[in-house]
Amino acid sequence: MTSPVNARLVLRSSGVSVILDLADGHLPAIIYWGADPGVIGEHDVHLVRSGVAPVGANAPDEPIRLALLPEHWTGWTGRPGLSGSRAGQDWSTKFTCTSLQVDGEPIEAAAAQSLVVMTSGPAKVVVDARDEEAELALTLRIEVAPSGLLRAQAQLTNLGEGSYQVDNLNLALPVPSTAAEILDFGGRWGKERTPQRQPLHTGIHLREGRKGRTGADAAMVLHLGQPGFGFARGEVWGVHTGWSGNHIHYAERLFSGEQVIGGGELLLPGEIRLGQDESYTSPWLYGSYGVGLDEVARRFHRHLRARPQHPSTARPITLNVWEAVYFHHDLDRLLALAKQAAAIGVERYVLDDGWFGLRRNDQAGLGDWVVSEDVWPNGLHPLVDAVRELGMQFGLWIEPEMVNPDSDLARAHPDWIMATGSRWPVESRHQQVVNLGIEDCYRHVRDALLAILDEYPIDYLKWDHNRDLIEAGTRPDGRPGVHAQTLAVYRLMDELKAAHPGLEIESCSSGGARVDLGVLERTDRIWVSDVIDPLERQQMNRWTTQLVPPEMMGSHIASPTSHTTGRHHDLSFRAGTALFGHLGIEWDLTQASQEDLAELTAWLTFYRDNRELLHRGELVRLDHPDPTVVVNGVLAPDRSRALYSYACLGRSDVVSPGRIPLPGLEPARHYRVEPVLTEFLPGGTRPPRWWGLEQLSDPLDELMSASGTRYTTTGEAAGVTLTGGLLGSVGLIAPQLHPEHIVIYRAEAVDPI
Repeated sequence: MTSPVNARLVLRSSGVSVILDLADGHLPAIIYWGADPGVIGEHDVHLVRSGVAPVGANAPDEPIRLALLPEHWTGWTGRPGLSGSRAGQDWSTKFTCTSLQVDGEPIEAAAAQSLVVMTSGPAKVVVDARDEEAELALTLRIEVAPSGLLRAQAQLTNLGEGSYQVDNLNLALPVPSTAAEILDFGGRWGKERTPQRQPLHTGIHLREGRKGRTGADAAMVLHLGQPGFGFARGEVWGVHTGWSGNHIHYAERLFSGEQVIGGGELLLPGEIRLGQDESYTSPWLYGSYGVGLDEVARRFHRHLRARPQHPSTARPITLNVWEAVYFHHDLDRLLALAKQAAAIGVERYVLDDGWFGLRRNDQAGLGDWVVSEDVWPNGLHPLVDAVRELGMQFGLWIEPEMVNPDSDLARAHPDWIMATGSRWPVESRHQQVVNLGIEDCYRHVRDALLAILDEYPIDYLKWDHNRDLIEAGTRPDGRPGVHAQTLAVYRLMDELKAAHPGLEIESCSSGGARVDLGVLERTDRIWVSDVIDPLERQQMNRWTTQLVPPEMMGSHIASPTSHTTGRHHDLSFRAGTALFGHLGIEWDLTQASQEDLAELTAWLTFYRDNRELLHRGELVRLDHPDPTVVVNGVLAPDRSRALYSYACLGRSDVVSPGRIPLPGLEPARHYRVEPVLTEFLPGGTRPPRWWGLEQLSDPLDELMSASGTRYTTTGEAAGVTLTGGLLGSVGLIAPQLHPEHIVIYRAEAVDPI
C-alpha cells in the first residue's frame, strides 16, 4: 500500500505566499494565502498546529480541516467541493493523496509521521488522490505564477464500471476573518460591470451565471476584503472563474468562523455523466491578493501579459463601420470611409454585420457564412484590396454560434439548433443557437469560416454572441449542452488561429457579456460594451480593468451624439475617455467637420506616441469621496513616466474639489506635470494657475459658442515640478470643468533613478 503523502509547501512570488499542507494523505489545505511573511523553514513545523481551532460546543469532536476541495466527511457543512453520485451512492467522498509533483518533479511520499518542508518560488503543484471505495480519482493542480496570481483546477475520473454523475466541482480558497466586505459586479446590456458592495454575513453569497455565456451581469471578480478597502488601501482577496459558459462565484462564512471564496462551472442536470475511465476537468479558478484593488488588478494584468500568446505588436487604431453604415453596405460609401480613415491615421478597418447571405437586417441570414452576391457581386475583394492598399489591416464581423430561423442553415438542419426537445427555445434578437457540440455542425461552421479566411487576407475577427443560451439542449434527447458548446467554441477559435497564424480575435457578446479568462486565453481583446457614450464608459472601462489590461479592452471614440444614449459630448471627452484602452473609432468620418478631423488626428497621434506606456504600464486609480471626480492613470514600470485622466462626471456640491493627488509615482523623484492640450479648452474650462494659461474669450461668450474656450500663455511656464511624494499625497489644484469633460495630464521624471 502506498504511504500517504505528508508535505508542506511554501510557494511565493511578487510579495505573495501560499502555504499548502498535505498531512496524513488528506487533500491539500491552504493554511495561508496573503502577503509574504518572510523566511519559512523546517523550524516552523508548528505553523499548522498553531492554526487548529478548538472544538466548539455542539460541533464535531475533531477540528474541521478545510481543504482546497472541501469534503463533507471532515465535518464541513458549507458548500461541498464535489457534488455528485453514482445513482445516489458515493455522494460523500474521502480522498487520500497518493502522489505529489512540484514543477514536474515527483516528491517521494514520506513515512506516516515525518514531514517534508519545501520552500519554493513560483511553482506548479500536482496532487493525485483516490477514493477506493467510491472508485474515483482526483487530480488537483495548484499554481503560483510569477505575478503572484494563484490558480487551481480539479480533474475527476470515474474508475468504476457504473456511470458517475457530476453535479458540481468547485474549489474554495480560505480568507481570514478580517475580510468582511464583499465587492463584486452586476450590470446589464449597455451598463456592464457595475460595482456593488455589501458586508459578508454568516451564510453564502452565491453568484450564479446561467446564461450559457459569462453575462453582462456577471460577478467577474468577487472580492473579499477589509471593510472600507479601496484602490490603494486594505487587504483584498479576489477570485475569478476562468470559464465562458455557466459558472459560479461565491463567498461563504460558517458559524464556526471559517471563510472562503471560490467558484467553478455551473453544471446543468445530467450534463456531466462519466463512464468508466472518463474524466471531467473544472475551469481554472484564479485568486489574486493585494493591498488595494489596484494591486489585485495588476496581478491579473501581469499574468496575461506574461503569456506567450499575449498581443506583442502595437495595438492598431481601429475603425469599426457599424455606427457609420449599419446594414447598408455600399461599396462607394465604404471606400470613402476607408480613405478618410487612412488619412487621419487609422490602422485597422472593420466591416461589421451585413456582408453575408440575406443579412439586410437582423432577422435573416445569420448562419449562412457566404458573401452576399446581391450586395457584393465581386465579393469583398474590392473593399479588402482597397483597405490594404491604403495601409490598413482588414477585419470582419462574425457570429458563428448563432442562427436566424430565416436562414438556409436553419432550414436545412433544424436538428442543429439547441433545444430540449421538439420545441425551439424562445427567440432572442430573432436568433437561435447553433449546436457546435454536434460534430457535423461544428465542421460545417468551421469550414465556412475557413473558406472566408482562405479567400481574403483577414487580420481580425470581431466575434459576436448576441443572445443567452436558453434551453440549450442537444437533440434528439435534449440533454444539456452548454458545457460541450463552450468547449467547442474554444476549439473553433483555436483551430482558426492555428490555420491562420497572426489572426486576431475580439470577444464581443452583446457588447461585454463574454469577459473572462477562459475566452481571453484565445482572444486578443474584448469589447467592453455596445455603449460607447464616454460618460457610461468612464464607469465600465474603469471597472473592466479590474480583470483586463487596457491593451485588451476595445475602447472607441464615439460619434458626437451617442448611438445608444442620445447624449452629445465634446470630442475631447470622447477621445480622452477612449484613450486608456485599445483605441478605436465608431463614427462616420465622412460627415465630420474639418475642425473635428484635425482634432481627432491630434488625439490619434497622441495615442500612437504613448501607446507603449498605455499598454505596458501599470494601472492606478484614485479613491475620491466625490463621485463626480474620477482619476485614472497608467505608470511606466520604472516610474519614469505616467499619464493621468481627470474627469468631471457631474455637478458637485462644491465649486472645486481642491487638490487632486496623482498616485503611484516614486516619492523621492521629481516629476514635471503638464496638461495635454489642443487648440481649444473644452467650453467652460477655467484652468488653474499652474497650467500657465489665461482665457482670451469672455466667459459669457462661451455660452454662445460651440468651439470652446480660447486661451493664451500667461508668461509663466506651463506645468509644475514636484516630487512624486508631494504629487501623490498633496496633489495639484484641479481645473473647473463643466460636467462630462476631461483633462489628461502627462508626468515625466526630471531626475535619474
